[in-house]
Amino acid sequence: MSRMKPLATPLLLGFESNNSVVSQIARANDGYPPYDIERLRETGGAPERLRITLAVAGFSESELDVSLQANRLIVRGKQTERADGDFLFRGIAARQFQRVFLLAEGMEVLGATLKNGLLSIDLVRPEPAQVVKKINISTAQ
Repeated sequence: MSRMKPLATPLLLGFESNNSVVSQIARANDGYPPYDIERLRETGGAPERLRITLAVAGFSESELDVSLQANRLIVRGKQTERADGDFLFRGIAARQFQRVFLLAEGMEVLGATLKNGLLSIDLVRPEPAQVVKKINISTAQ
């Protein structure tokens, strides 16, 4: 019995490379930090948006990095160990993380804000122009 890959169907042509991307992203996300993804409905003429919110308590703005590479939104956090503290108990560890979100073609990142230990990243997908292209059929001789 053969094992079928998630995007291995004859109806999804040209998506073969996405199988490896999905596998890489699954390995990169270890569950920390927790996050929400919410849909923000259209308001006042502004298009519908998506908001990714990550719980990054303890991280400062300088310890966070949000970047877009190809169609991947990559959020990294890196805290450094404090050597100057004389701790009686150490329960909060300095931690690093990387979260990767695969974005659909055409998605745009509007911006990111850090407030009260929550990093919010807003995304929008502009409405694509609907193009219909007629394909001529020729006869083979």
